[in-house]
Amino acid sequence: MALKLARTALALGAAVSLTAVPLPALAQNVAVVNGTPVPVARADAMLREVARPGQPNSPQLQQQVREELVKREVLAQAAISKGLATDPGVKQQLKLAEQGVLIRALIADFRKTSPVTDADLQARYDQLKKQFGDKEYHARHILVPSEDTAKDIIAKLKGGAKFADLAKQYSKDPGSAQNGGDLDWSPANAYVPEFADALQKLQKGQYSQTPVKTQFGYHVLELDDVRDAQIPPLADVKPQLVQQMQEEKLQGFIEGLEKKAKIQ
Repeated sequence: MALKLARTALALGAAVSLTAVPLPALAQNVAVVNGTPVPVARADAMLREVARPGQPNSPQLQQQVREELVKREVLAQAAISKGLATDPGVKQQLKLAEQGVLIRALIADFRKTSPVTDADLQARYDQLKKQFGDKEYHARHILVPSEDTAKDIIAKLKGGAKFADLAKQYSKDPGSAQNGGDLDWSPANAYVPEFADALQKLQKGQYSQTPVKTQFGYHVLELDDVRDAQIPPLADVKPQLVQQMQEEKLQGFIEGLEKKAKIQ
């Protein structure tokens, strides 16, 4: 009987504490601090901000968010009571924070209303395939500063010297010299035009008979092999392409707004 009475007393106490705040306020707010409501919508916004992908919206997380919002409200009220809200520096920071929120909202809205369509994606993929070309070249090169040195290297090749050995000895290209001049597989358009033109004229196993001049110096080329271009299917590169195109669309949107703006 005593236990039953104790439980009844606890229940009554809980009821009294709840009635201390109007029921509609409890439905709309997670707390009321010194008479100032902390709305549920604010808690929802913080939950979206702090929740990690795949993390369940647990009662524990909700309680942590409530405690954080209450703490913020207490501190913000203390700052206001000290007159800090009217401090010029604080007002500027508040303005910057407000702009940041608005900008993020604008960008989110733009991404939602201006998505990358499947047609746009396919067109970009087809364009990239065309630019890439249908062939890839496994080439080597030796880069030297003078035409005479390049001619001497070609003479040594004709005399039976190995291309890789000469590359290690003479090439000024730090990225390939110690690998025997190896440039790995690449499409022709990965190189500057003069280099690409000379490369595409070679047959498998041939080296250039005359130096190839580019903006970097003089090259001696050797073509190890040619193969059909290894272009990944659209499905494999879709996430990267979508991200790239979204950023391009966003940049265009921002530039358009800046051009329309009257700036004095």
